[in-house]
Amino acid sequence: MNREDLMKLDKEELVDIIMTLLATIAELTAKVADLEARVNQNSKNSSKPPSTDGFNKPKSLRKPSGKKPGGQEGHEGNGHKITQEPDEYIQHMPEECNQCPNLLDCQAEKTIDKTRHEIDIVIKTTHTAHQTIRVECPKSSEVLTGNFPDHITGVIQYGVNIETLAVSLNVIGMVSINRTNEILSGIFDVPISTGTITSMIADCAKKVAGPVEEIKEVIVAEPVIGVDETGTRVDKKTYWAHTASTEKLTYIGIETSRGKKGMDAIGILPKFIGKAIHDCWASYFAFAAIVHGLCNAHLLRELTAVIENAKQSWAQCLIDLLLDMKKVKERLLAQGHQSAPRELLKKYSQTFDEILSEALMQNPILEPEPGTRKKPKRGKIGALVDRLILRKEQYLLFFTDFSVPFDNNQAERDFRMFKVKQKVSGCFRTIEGACNFAAIFSYVSTARKNGVSGFNAIRDALLGVPFSVKTIDNNQTEKDFPILKIG
Repeated sequence: MNREDLMKLDKEELVDIIMTLLATIAELTAKVADLEARVNQNSKNSSKPPSTDGFNKPKSLRKPSGKKPGGQEGHEGNGHKITQEPDEYIQHMPEECNQCPNLLDCQAEKTIDKTRHEIDIVIKTTHTAHQTIRVECPKSSEVLTGNFPDHITGVIQYGVNIETLAVSLNVIGMVSINRTNEILSGIFDVPISTGTITSMIADCAKKVAGPVEEIKEVIVAEPVIGVDETGTRVDKKTYWAHTASTEKLTYIGIETSRGKKGMDAIGILPKFIGKAIHDCWASYFAFAAIVHGLCNAHLLRELTAVIENAKQSWAQCLIDLLLDMKKVKERLLAQGHQSAPRELLKKYSQTFDEILSEALMQNPILEPEPGTRKKPKRGKIGALVDRLILRKEQYLLFFTDFSVPFDNNQAERDFRMFKVKQKVSGCFRTIEGACNFAAIFSYVSTARKNGVSGFNAIRDALLGVPFSVKTIDNNQTEKDFPILKIG
């Protein structure tokens, strides 16, 4: 359409064309902004992992505390502790005494000046040959034969310490099965095959199956949990690892689906009626019996992206508000409070609303195009503003209910080593291998959270006396504070 054609149009037709053009321009502007935001994504303004940042490391979200690095004044040290009596004492006399005729007299009256400890290990392979004895009983004339112990089942087999070390290297050390083979063969001169190591891991997974099921049962009864999901490669396909965790518990399961189907198969959220903290993945909201709390660490990254890509000032105001609320909550908790005063809740709530009003002014909702009901796309920032308005109480649940954490970092930390496993060892070759790793890792992570070393926990499981989560005293973690609605 040229100038002459436009001159022939009446006023209403021109208005319709202008409105269509404005809507198109707004949509294209939103697309450009979205593309620029994607290019500028890094680990500090999105959910991308730090490994994707390359050499251009983003500025940290942490603010200077003003404190000197290291332990602060009054901090109780936690240096190396001597956990056992020395196996050997070696005493060093002054060099001047070596040729002295009075050496024996001085040694009899000596005093210890200083003691320094040298701690080392002795790498030694033991070989025990179990033999059954056959005898002819002189009383009955029967031929009697001895029996092997229950745990001696093969002609040649490996002891529990080697099996524990093999599983620990693979699950705790994130070492691949091939490299586990190299380490064991090189250090102990043990001709152990990769197939045997795989069998050891599978055997351990079976022996921790009961404790892992107990972990799931206890998590279902917890008042507050963190939930998350992450992709994992299994036999060149994408599977999803789902986690549910607390400060004392970790459960990870592997499923083919990331959404509700996978969550149902894991079996925790369908039974859970407490408070679940997550990253606002839509599938979580399908569980209506749950009180949903949203991770503010994710939100801070999104707000940082708004500042960096769109230069919108309201995002910084909201960051400052959230961090101030977090600091105030920590101070109130230290003073013994279990909830915030209502006046303080009202003040923060009003400030939150004022910030979102400014955000809505900078990202207005556009009218549908003439003759259509189709709403213009909001773009990433507009969608964030809409979500903040809709999910306000869930983002601020950490302040209205002090039993709820500010973020979902606990669940993300529990996943971190799972991702390290993939990076170090590559993908899992079978779904059985992935599930075995998830089960043992859930067991070991929970044991370590409760003060039991991973190596000892695995060894106990292989010996048939695994760590049990039901022996934990949960009285301190079962406090359930009432939810205060934000005014």
